[in-house]
Amino acid sequence: MNQAKHIAIIMDGNGRWAELQDKKRVKGHEAGAKVVKSITTFCSNHKDIERLTLYAFSTENWKRPRLEVEFLMKLLNSYLKKELDVYLQNNVRFEPIGDIRAFSKSLQKTIRIVQEKTAHCDGLVQSLALNYGAQDEILRAVNSLKNSHEDITLEMLSNKLDCKHSVDLLIRTGGDKRLSNFLLWQSAYAELFFTDTLWPDFTTKELEKIIKKFKKVERRFGGLK
Repeated sequence: MNQAKHIAIIMDGNGRWAELQDKKRVKGHEAGAKVVKSITTFCSNHKDIERLTLYAFSTENWKRPRLEVEFLMKLLNSYLKKELDVYLQNNVRFEPIGDIRAFSKSLQKTIRIVQEKTAHCDGLVQSLALNYGAQDEILRAVNSLKNSHEDITLEMLSNKLDCKHSVDLLIRTGGDKRLSNFLLWQSAYAELFFTDTLWPDFTTKELEKIIKKFKKVERRFGGLK
């Protein structure tokens, strides 16, 4: 039976959730942040799950309206500060992926503080993908190896990526069926599940149902059973 050791989630639908309720889009992001907490706590108590990687802010999200981007930066800063105790209580190690150099110095500092203070935790690893894009990740990895005097191998490139762990189960909420430049290398043989549920309405019960379905999937990794 399959084990969902590494779960990755594209958290889509915050804005639409808010619009359907005649609320500002930022209210959807606030509601979505609460779901991040519940899903992370659930995963930290699940015996099979070792890593949870969440698509929080992509390299393309800078194209959104300036005020929405500014709100997202403030929300991220506030979320990390508030959740530090939750991480520690649940033995969760925080490991961001992406190029955080584009963020403000204060936000970069918060990210590093939370990462350092949870470094000793040996339970679930939660990664937030921040200013992350898989193409950018792969490009940075290739550029770091361009002066190598030997042929680049799969192992060499994998070790230069922000995320060095293959994804078992990738979930996208919100109804769209695409990867949107998320963990393209790591998801080469991931099982993909798409749900129409908007992220603020996504629950641990629905996640549990998806995991149960995943366990029954026949995974061949390109070979024959």
